[in-house]
Amino acid sequence: MAKETRFTECLKCNEGVLLPLSDYGRDGASIRYKAWACSNPDCGFNIRIDNGEISLGRDIGQSYK
Repeated sequence: MAKETRFTECLKCNEGVLLPLSDYGRDGASIRYKAWACSNPDCGFNIRIDNGEISLGRDIGQSYK
């Protein structure tokens, strides 16, 4: 039996769900769930952790790294 994955509803727009995003650290180690972003593109809510600090609602843009 397959396990169903359920995501938390976005409390800002109540239309999307918060999707977990992962990244890699400076030394190449994976960082699971570094950020969460709303699946509704019109909402744009996001929360992320950078160097131990929590950031809410920063603009999401293209990374050119």
